[in-house]
Formats: sequence, C-alpha cells, structure tokens
Amino acid sequence: MSTTPSLPTRPLRTGLALTELGFGGAQIGNLYRETTEAEAADAVLRALGGGIRYLDTAPHYGLGLSERRLGAALRSVPRAAVVVSSKVGRLLVDSPETADRVDPEGFAVPAARRRAWDFSRDGILRSVESSLRRLGTDRLDIAYLHDPDNHWAQASTTGVGALVELREQGVVGAIGAGMNQAEMLAEFVRRTDVDVVMVAGRLTLLDHSALEDLLPLAAARNVGVVAAAVYNSGLLSRPVVSADAPYDYGSAPQEVVARARRIAQVCADHGVDLPAAALQYPLLHPSVVSVVVGTRTAEQVDGTLERYRARVPDELWTELDTAGLVPLPSGRSLTSRDG
Repeated sequence: MSTTPSLPTRPLRTGLALTELGFGGAQIGNLYRETTEAEAADAVLRALGGGIRYLDTAPHYGLGLSERRLGAALRSVPRAAVVVSSKVGRLLVDSPETADRVDPEGFAVPAARRRAWDFSRDGILRSVESSLRRLGTDRLDIAYLHDPDNHWAQASTTGVGALVELREQGVVGAIGAGMNQAEMLAEFVRRTDVDVVMVAGRLTLLDHSALEDLLPLAAARNVGVVAAAVYNSGLLSRPVVSADAPYDYGSAPQEVVARARRIAQVCADHGVDLPAAALQYPLLHPSVVSVVVGTRTAEQVDGTLERYRARVPDELWTELDTAGLVPLPSGRSLTSRDG
C-alpha cells in the first residue's frame, strides 16, 4: 500500500483530508447476508490498493463486527496513512437471552447484543472507548452522531458536547452527525460546532433535498459534507433500471422508476453508465469532501473505482439540469470531475 498513491483528497476545516471516494463498512458487518472474514479483509485491502484512504464504519454495523474486521484489516497499515470514522449513539449491550436468534436489524449476525440509544455524555464516552478497542486504535479521525432523528434534544446538547471534549483531547479529530435526512443535519450545522456531516440518500440523482438548506449552510459555515447511499438503496446501482429494484429501503414508486429511466437514458446518450453518474454527482458540489460507497468484496471495490474514474462530460450534467431531471448544485465545479 505504501507505494500506491491515494485518490484525490478534499480537506475539512480541521485540516483532515478525505479521499473523494470512501469505503463504507456496513457490508463487511454482514449487512443482509454473511460475508467471510477473507472477503472482508480482501475488500479493505483492495480499497487501500486502489487509493482509497477514507474508511467508515459504526458499532451498528453487525453489532461491532464491521469495526472488528476493519481494525484487523488495518493492523499492518500505518495509522497516519488512513482516515477512519465511526459513529456514536447506539451502545452495544450484552443480550444472552437473544443470542440464539439473528439480529433483527438487517445484519446476519447472532443477536448476542442489542443496541441501546444513548446520546448522553457517558454514553458517548463509552461508545468511543468501545469502538477504539474493536478497531485497535487510539483515536477516531471522525466521530458521527448516528441517526439521532428521534433524539435531537440529547444529541444536540450532551452528545455534541461530549464529542467536542474528545476533539479537544485529541481522541477524535473531527465531529459531526450522519443521517438519512437533510433537515436535521442542517440544524446541526446551524446550531452546533460540527466539522462534517454525512448525508445518506439525500444528495443523489433522484433526491436532491440536501441542496435546499444543508449544502448552502455547510458552505457558509465551512462544514464538510460526506455523501452516502448515492444509489438510493439500489435503484441507481445498475445501468438499466429495474422496476423491482429497491428505493430507500422499500419499493420504488412508478414515477420514481420512470424518472430514473429517463436519467439513465440521458446518461446512455452520453456514453455514461447510470451508476457512474450517481457516484460522481455529489462531487460536483464544492462542500462535498467524499462519497462513501458500501462494498463487500474486492470485486465490488474494483467496480466502484471504475465508476469513480469514468469520464462524465459536462454536457451530461447540463442536459440533466436543462431537462429538469437533476439540478446542478450551486457553486458547482464541473471541470473538476470531467476526465
């Protein structure tokens, strides 16, 4: 890895630089199905070999399995060579009474633990300590408040406060929040001292809601944005849009499928696969510092890197915008992703 140059990077206001493409660790936590230890290790190492230096995980992913696997794969990698983020807000509590069952939240792991929401100061400190132990590291480069949708009061006060403490101590490099909505993330940017936010599924070819308030606020306050779930759970993950492909973890409405197919046709007219455009779209906005894509195997990493490197001409974005299908972000820099 040491001889492999990293992909281009974009900085946070803290000085931390993230590669434009990041590795998402949910799948190596056995999201939806089992992934072997070897597959997980190979995926991480292939990402590093391809120049990816930003890797994201969470206790939620496989009840700690993703963190343990990521830490094991990075054991021989110089710590300063990578940027690692994890999340807080869900403590993992031993649950021997359910150990004979499968985790009910979508991960193919035994339910030997359960998640307990906790954005208190003590909960945040315990969560970070546990993550550091599973990852085998002495610091997190980024810590996100994870899905605080129903916990604004605690997450925005004691939660952020605890992360600020850890940032001041150097245990955490940058702090933020990660959610599947843009509205509350905008409130975190507006009201708290976050450095970065991760927005999932709301800065995509089909859902542009992050452009309304979140991105303008982030630009004004110099807060970085990491885009995740750019395929909207699968509808944008293939060049040909399938009517039964999932959208936002459910069935796609017919009008959404029809719009996705129109977008796919414009992409095809310009010689671009729909997934490549989906991956590169968020990077048009100057406040976006990285796009994180969940990957399970080395082969999936290769495909993701190919999509990242695909040439998407300016004319494609202009046509999508003119047709009223996909708006160009304000402050965009088209030529930065052309070629």
